[in-house]
Amino acid sequence: MPRKRRFFLPGVPVHVVQRGNDRQAVFRDDSDRRVYLEWLADAAGEHGCPIHAYVLMTNHVHLLMTPNDGSALSAALQAVGRRFVPYVNRRYGRSGTLWEGRFRASLVQEEGYLLACYRYIELNPVRARMVDRPADYPWSSYRANALGEPDPLVSAHDVYLALGPGAPERQAAYRDLCESQVDPELLGAVRSCLQTGTPLGSDHFKSEVERILGFRVGYSARGRPRKPVTEGPAEAGQIDLNLEKGI
Repeated sequence: MPRKRRFFLPGVPVHVVQRGNDRQAVFRDDSDRRVYLEWLADAAGEHGCPIHAYVLMTNHVHLLMTPNDGSALSAALQAVGRRFVPYVNRRYGRSGTLWEGRFRASLVQEEGYLLACYRYIELNPVRARMVDRPADYPWSSYRANALGEPDPLVSAHDVYLALGPGAPERQAAYRDLCESQVDPELLGAVRSCLQTGTPLGSDHFKSEVERILGFRVGYSARGRPRKPVTEGPAEAGQIDLNLEKGI
């Protein structure tokens, strides 16, 4: 079976997940996590791929990134892999692949969906019952986005910045969002789109992606979620996403 096409558009956010081979542990202690984050920051900066949200779980990683060009995301993750995989193999006396095949990724529409993706990523340790509150988990971007703790890896997206006029207001608004329940249908859409490579957004957003790329993308059903989604402010009359402007 041929591999699915890779497609990333400049300025369009991407939700990425990379899992350990056979779902085995990728990070065995905090030293592994610190090394990975350091090299991820290097690669994201070098290849022009700002990171807005992340979480390091035991056997997988979630990232929300915006590549500056179509090849930036793949180049950044490959650069991390070229350093991190040999590091793990040497440290633990293992050999072979660390990751489970290619990473999975889904383009994300900014208006209505991007902040839901932030929350999906940063609340992962709570859903996994590793902690009771997202602030209790040190290996995610939650403390930066919700509490204002310095994190050199995190670059605020314009949609996040629009939550308030200043940092305290934005952080308070984001904490309120994280304390509210994510709509189950939207949660399912995030998972489904990530698994199939389908863009997460409205039908118009998906159609625009396909029009620009010139081919059909993903396999999930159209029209999900059915209800209008309100995950943060959007200007009145604003279209879903003008991809050709690289927003």
